[in-house]
Amino acid sequence: MKNKEGIRFFERFLTLWVTLCIVVGIIIGQWLPVVPETLSRFEYANVSIPVAILIWLMIYPMMLKVDFRSVRDVGRRPRGILITCVTNWLIKPFTMFAIAYLFFHVLFKTFIPADLADEYLAGAVLLGAAPCTAMVFVWSYLTRGDAAYTLVQVAVNDLIILVAFAPIVAFLLGVGGIVVPWDTLLFSIILFVVIPLLAGIITRVIVIGRRGAEYFNHIFVKRFDNLTIGGLLLTLVILFSFQGKIILGNPFHIILIAIPLVIQTVLIFFVAYGWAKWWKLPHEVAAPAGMIGASNFFELAVAVAISLFGLQSGAALVTVVGVLVEVPVMLALVRMANRTKRWFPAVGSNTIKI
Repeated sequence: MKNKEGIRFFERFLTLWVTLCIVVGIIIGQWLPVVPETLSRFEYANVSIPVAILIWLMIYPMMLKVDFRSVRDVGRRPRGILITCVTNWLIKPFTMFAIAYLFFHVLFKTFIPADLADEYLAGAVLLGAAPCTAMVFVWSYLTRGDAAYTLVQVAVNDLIILVAFAPIVAFLLGVGGIVVPWDTLLFSIILFVVIPLLAGIITRVIVIGRRGAEYFNHIFVKRFDNLTIGGLLLTLVILFSFQGKIILGNPFHIILIAIPLVIQTVLIFFVAYGWAKWWKLPHEVAAPAGMIGASNFFELAVAVAISLFGLQSGAALVTVVGVLVEVPVMLALVRMANRTKRWFPAVGSNTIKI
């Protein structure tokens, strides 16, 4: 069942399923604590192996849909990559700091103690300095973005994270010597990019070699249609089973934290999306360009917040709230992007190249 935009019934009501998964995750964390306790034993470099597997399952179907020969064509469109890099690294971290400081230290100072406001600011900066690595494949898929372009922009941002994340965080927080968990970062990149990329290439070559491109594109790939969304929902259940106690213990502060995070998300999306419109880029490039800056590499942000400030810290709470607000806000931006496709030039097909 599809609507006029080609979004299936399950995807059309994804916000409802996400909300239900968040509730289920919190319930599991509160009344079945043995589940997160057991899952917490399966970690490497502060990365949850179950969550890593689910994120991998989200990305793998996207890699199957990519015709890697088209990556060469994406390189001929450098303006999209320029928008991504400038927005993510020269604009986003600094707007996040400014917005978070304004709300936590000025507008909400009556409700938030100064020391706690500092922790909230630190968590916001960690989110702002970590552009999306994995979930952008989902948002790109839902907006029918160019999967090859999405792959390139994610790879570029992964390389920039290696050298820019720590200096930007240290500069914005005004502290030196922030320890970045390099093993967590590198392990995340391997899991979320390298492994599914190689798996997608190998699968594509083998299946097309044996059964042909027609079978691969119209039969084999369609078998994985629900895997991406299913992986997202299960990831949320696990994540909120770990963080439910923190959320229930600070309900009012969650609202205070969510306000600047939502403003930042929407602002950064329109910066990149509007820039792409100004440059007359095709929608299949404009949509993922806006999505990658608006969303965050929350796995990295959560891991760094916990390692620097502790699991019960205000910084950790902000990164968790970041995940809570990101999904519904990003889904709203996905719908907005799909409805404004006519704003962009109709250059070629606006579907994923396979």
